[in-house]
Amino acid sequence: MERIRLRIPDEQIDWRATGFWWPGRPIAVSEFAARRPHLFGGAFTWPIMVLRRSKLERNIAALAEFTAAHGLTFAPHGKTSMAPVLFQAQLDAGAWGLTAATANQVLAYRRFGMPRVLLANELLDATALRWIAAELDRDPDFEFLCYADSPAGVEVAAGAVARRPGGRPLRMLVERGFPGGRTGCRTEDQVMEVARAVAAAPGLELAGVAGYEGGLATGDAVRDFVRGLAGDAARLGAEGLVAAPPILSVGGSSWFDVVAEELADRGDLRVVLRSGAYVAHDDGLYHRNSPFRRAGGAEDDLAGALEIWAQISSVPEPGLAIATMGRREANSDAGPPVPRVLRRPDGEQADLSGAEVTALNDHHAYLSLPAGVRVAPGDLVGFGISHPCTAFDRWRLIPVVADDDTVVDVLRTYF
Repeated sequence: MERIRLRIPDEQIDWRATGFWWPGRPIAVSEFAARRPHLFGGAFTWPIMVLRRSKLERNIAALAEFTAAHGLTFAPHGKTSMAPVLFQAQLDAGAWGLTAATANQVLAYRRFGMPRVLLANELLDATALRWIAAELDRDPDFEFLCYADSPAGVEVAAGAVARRPGGRPLRMLVERGFPGGRTGCRTEDQVMEVARAVAAAPGLELAGVAGYEGGLATGDAVRDFVRGLAGDAARLGAEGLVAAPPILSVGGSSWFDVVAEELADRGDLRVVLRSGAYVAHDDGLYHRNSPFRRAGGAEDDLAGALEIWAQISSVPEPGLAIATMGRREANSDAGPPVPRVLRRPDGEQADLSGAEVTALNDHHAYLSLPAGVRVAPGDLVGFGISHPCTAFDRWRLIPVVADDDTVVDVLRTYF
């Protein structure tokens, strides 16, 4: 597969860059990173979120090796980071393309030069659909897939891409869901109804089926769901609605082990995995539910690569410290930030894993301290996060740090 080179803008750092202390003239991200500033050397203020390079590289390599070993096509979900520097690293490791959640994300991917995009969602915006159709006609190398789960959605898509003599078809996947879940057909009959509508509509092409298993609670439920999708794909082929091999796409970051057990090396299917949170992993939700640990590994092959560094501003009573980090800087939708390490002004570090964040205000974290732990105003605390997909979007610029805490790159996010 030809190597994909994205167009990554060289943005500027100035007073608007949260966490950077840069009151002077603007400086290009590339120039700033080339200076190799130290995280604790004065170029930053607190709080700031950083990405640990060694753990990032470990995560990207782990999923690249996993998907290759199981014969899976990999289109990681870019919504996790919306950072083209990370997209490029994922592509360099062997990803086939990128998954998007919204039309705006598709637009951003195209501006970066991404030639293969799977929109893991229904798209009923005629304006966006017409633009995508124009992109397909303009660029013969552009590959695009999106979902349908209703005849009404098929009708909208067909109407938007009609009246293009000789235009390339819009390729669609019929989405299967589950009771109580979000989008997707609920029954086999609904899947086949939508599939037949796509296959019959001018300007559309049926490519296969898709689903999202991440909302299911047990491995057995995921296994049944994946088997149902495989059955749907077989029925589409038997009825002659889709060219062989049909695409079957699934993809969260909690159950890719079960997906691989069921679908590895299926010559009758092209299995596209969409996991995205793996790229940064975490110290909460995904750490607890890691497929690698569940598979019996001695330790997780993934590592929490995101850190938020905040300063202790007050120790108002025994056992309580207040850190300069709140809801504006740290996500808490899947659990609060996780205290990991204490750094004193002289550089001495201490383990802080027994501490706990009990509450967040806009810009303050309440830190409950175990007995015997000494924390003083001015100390720094490094926190892990839970659920990376709601962490990246709080930060426009994110330093990438080496293990010696020098900055080796700066990510720009595009949410």
